[in-house]
This record gives sequence, structure tokens and C-alpha cells, in this order.
Amino acid sequence: MRTRNLYFIILLIFLSIVAGGCISEENEGIGAADQAAGIDTKSSNSETDTIYQFSIIDALLEGVYDGEISCAQLKEKGDFGLGTFDNLDGEMLELDGTIYQVKADGNVYEVEDSVTSPFAAVTFFEADIEDTVGQQMGSQQLAEHIATLLPSKNIMYAVKVTGKFDYMKTRSVAAQEEPYPRLVEVTEDQSVFEFNDTEGTIVGYWMPEYVEGINVPGYHLHFITQDRTAGGHILDYTISSGTIEIDSTDKFYLELPTNDNYLNKGLSQDTEGELEEAEN
Repeated sequence: MRTRNLYFIILLIFLSIVAGGCISEENEGIGAADQAAGIDTKSSNSETDTIYQFSIIDALLEGVYDGEISCAQLKEKGDFGLGTFDNLDGEMLELDGTIYQVKADGNVYEVEDSVTSPFAAVTFFEADIEDTVGQQMGSQQLAEHIATLLPSKNIMYAVKVTGKFDYMKTRSVAAQEEPYPRLVEVTEDQSVFEFNDTEGTIVGYWMPEYVEGINVPGYHLHFITQDRTAGGHILDYTISSGTIEIDSTDKFYLELPTNDNYLNKGLSQDTEGELEEAEN
């Protein structure tokens, strides 16, 4: 009886190995077929309707500017979003999978994948809501109009506005050196850019009030011109015509830094007033 059981166990092991080999070959065949058909299996398996965020806005306000996550890693998490770069070196904007850096000199650069960021929020943008702008609107008017398009104020939204702007006012900041000053101190010396009769795209988010300390409640928007030569963090604008696209996101993934600057920073104080000052 013991011999018969031993033979049975050996037979099961042999069948498992054969079956596993067949499954492996089948999966390899599927992967090869996807590649032959031009299907990006990595992208097709990516989580949609999710905002991926690295670090928190309060850390940025406190002067945590050490880059940790690479642009290559951010591209794996989304093709649309915003943030900043190592040492707070300018404003980040990701559009259609390309990450742009608007430096304090006003110029726009496509960055290498190895460049790192201390804070960013990205998503794979898929418009759920679309609308058009058919008349001149100031920034406050358009903000109020977009708010009427949001089905709920309790989830997060990626917002893209492409159009013609009678006026656009943006800013950027220069790279900082240690010991890092607080963000509100950095923005006292920000570079401000103004454009008239320009075309381009607004990239950003609308977030609920409960994200305070984690991200920016309300709107956080960056801009880049159609020719990709200028842009920055938006301070004000007037739009004459354009298209509004909104991506509803019901999932949020937060990853925190592990560098010493972040881990040893006191993040308990109230920064609400500083956030408003730094954003505007």
C-alpha cells in the first residue's frame, strides 16, 4: 500500500510539472502575440481612475525638497499630472506621457527619466466629462463653471482645459540649497510670467477639502503653451474658447518618502495659511 501511494504521489508531481510547463508556454505565447499586435501589456494592466501621489503637500511646505522618485517611475503611474523637481527646481507638468520642467528662467525642458521629484501627483487620464468654453471667462468664472460639472464633491478629479487664452499668468521657482527654506519663503522670490493671446493646456486637479495637508484642496493647476515653450504654476488667466475634459477618480494611492529630510521633519504645525500664500 505504501509503495502504491508513493507511485501515486510521483505521478501527481509529474503531471503538475507537465501542466505548469504548458501554462508557461501558453502565457509566453500570449505575451508574444500581444507584442506582435503592438499591445502594451504593461499599460493595459495599469490601474485607471487612480491618482498616484508621492509625498504630501505639507512636507513641501516645510521644505522637504529632496528628490526621491524618478520621472521614469512617475510615467509608470500615469501620463498626466503635476509636481516639482529635486531641490524644488521649477514646476512639473506631465501631458500625454511627456514630463516637462518649467524653470525659473521661463524656459520649458523635457526631462530625462533619471531626474527625480520630491512631490508629484499623476494619473492615466481618460475623460469622463467633456464641455466647451464658448465665451470669455476669467479664472474664477471658469472654476465655478467646472464645479457645476462635477457630479460629487467627495471624490477627486483630474482637470484638463485646452484652448485660447487672452491672458495667462504663471510662476516658477529656482532650485534651492540646503538648509532648505520653507516654501512660503521661496515663493516670495518667484519668477512671474505673463502671456497675451496664447494657446495651450491647463493640467491639474480638483480635490475635496478633506485632503488638506495631503494635497491642495480645490484647484491646483499648471499650464503649458501649445508650442511647449512656456508655462508654469497658474496664478491667473482669462480664456476665450476651449475644451474642458474631466477625469473622475475614485481611487487614491499615496507613497511617502523615506529620505532623512522627510523622516526627521516635524509636520505637525498648521500650514493652511502658508499653503494659500504659496499657491497664490
